[in-house]
Amino acid sequence: SPAMLHAPEEVAEFTAIAGALSINIGTLSTPWAESMQLAARTAKETGTPWVLDPVAVGATAFRQQVCTALLAHRPNVIRANASEVMALTGLASQGRGVDATTTTENAAQAAIKLAQQQCCIVAMTGETDFITNGTHHYRLTGGHALMPRVTTLGCGLSALVAGFLAANQAHPLSATLAALACFSIAGSRAGQQASGPGSFQVALLDALYALTPDDLSSLSQLETLHAV
Repeated sequence: SPAMLHAPEEVAEFTAIAGALSINIGTLSTPWAESMQLAARTAKETGTPWVLDPVAVGATAFRQQVCTALLAHRPNVIRANASEVMALTGLASQGRGVDATTTTENAAQAAIKLAQQQCCIVAMTGETDFITNGTHHYRLTGGHALMPRVTTLGCGLSALVAGFLAANQAHPLSATLAALACFSIAGSRAGQQASGPGSFQVALLDALYALTPDDLSSLSQLETLHAV
C-alpha cells in the first residue's frame, strides 16, 4: 500500500521494502532534501525503481541544486513539464514554476537529450505528452482542458507512474506509457461529467478506479514517432 514519508530516520528502511519510489520536490526544505537524497540513494542501491518529479526546477537555485544531486542517483523515470525538462538540461525556457508556457513540441529534443544523458525515461506532460527513452519516442494525446486547472494532478501522475513501475519492473517504458495513457483516458472521461475543477478532480479519481484493460487498449491515443 502507498505511504508518504520524509523522516530521515525511516526513508532508507521504507525505500528498501517498497515496490517503487516517487520523489516530488514540490514542498522543499533542507531537511526534506536530505531525506530525498537518502531515499534516492537507497533506491539505486536496492534496485528499487524510482520516479523524479522536479517541480518548478529552474525557478530557484536551491531547486536546481537539489535536482542536480538527485539526478546523480539515476531515476528510472523523470516526469516533468516542458519547462522543467529544459531546466534539467540547462536550456532556457519560458516557465517559472509548475505552470509553464514552453510546449512539449518545443522541448522534445531537450527530453531526448535528458533521457540519453540520464539513461532513463522522460515523460514530458502537457497538452500533448511526449515520452522517450532516448531511442524510442511516443506522443500521447487526450485528457481534458480542465486538467491543468487542478493543482497537483501532475504530482498524482508521477505517483501513478511509480505504481505502474512497481507492477511491471521488467518493462519500465511500457509501464510508463500505460500509466500516462490511463491518466489521459480518465481525464477525458472525467471532463465529460465535470462542471469545473472541483468536480473534475473527484470525477478523475472515479474514472481511474473504473478503468479496465480493454479501455486502455481501445481508447489510448498513443502514437509511435519515427522522427522528431
